[in-house]
Amino acid sequence: MQNAIEVAGLKKYYGNFCLNEISFTVPDNCITGFIGANGAGKSTTIRAILRLIRTDGGTVRFWGMELDRHEQEIKDRIGVVLDDGAFYDHLTMAQMKSILAPAYSAWDEKAFRANMEFFSLDPKQKIATLSKGMRAKYALALALSHNADLLIMDEPTSGLDPLVRREFMDLILDFMKKDGKSVLFSTHNVSDLERVADMLLLIHKGNIVFQAEKDALLDGHKLVRGKKSELTEEIKKLFLTLNETEYAFEGVTQHAGQIKSLCAGAVVERATIEDIMFAYVGGEKE
Repeated sequence: MQNAIEVAGLKKYYGNFCLNEISFTVPDNCITGFIGANGAGKSTTIRAILRLIRTDGGTVRFWGMELDRHEQEIKDRIGVVLDDGAFYDHLTMAQMKSILAPAYSAWDEKAFRANMEFFSLDPKQKIATLSKGMRAKYALALALSHNADLLIMDEPTSGLDPLVRREFMDLILDFMKKDGKSVLFSTHNVSDLERVADMLLLIHKGNIVFQAEKDALLDGHKLVRGKKSELTEEIKKLFLTLNETEYAFEGVTQHAGQIKSLCAGAVVERATIEDIMFAYVGGEKE
């Protein structure tokens, strides 16, 4: 299987924060969810691989090509949705589109108009007047209007209400119906990925914690609850993370069967992506 993106040893230093020689891939025909808490390094990674910021080492290849040598060809095949939009606020959406469209060899004006209508966006409206959610819709409308093979999105659903977020995810799934399409989707709203992601990539404090297939990850981790009186030191060692109260315990584990054999009263439930993420990064649920 070809990879849409291959990152090897990527480094970026920002004062007391750094991307610590991270390596990962984004496979073709795959939606890769890029997860982590705020400040974990998701936005820095995306800006680094797009060369929007200077890096301090490492290599990035798109479809086996380096951006420095094949910049026009690569960027022609990428649709980008950044959390800040990166638009000129004094322009209307139509004017901004007129600046961006000529950069793409396969710009589809009909698709753009359909996307704008889908999101109920008025091309005559100035970008400065758009809410954060409307900016995200506009960015996606642009990204889906030039027959891109790869979408790179940084927190695209932040600020969107649940209904629009679902519509957003539906568009991503429609995009993936064509062969050879890929998505790198950065978000801290991990519930967005429960339905659409194929692969999950977790970053924490500038380090990649894991990259795994979503279904395998969910199948391999369980949420286990039980009475505190039945919790032993042997059982405690089987959890990735464990919360205890005076009367009960709850935790995420990869050894649910073994815990159940040691603690007959334990209840085993499906773990969510959020449960698993916080189990690995040592955080607490909000």
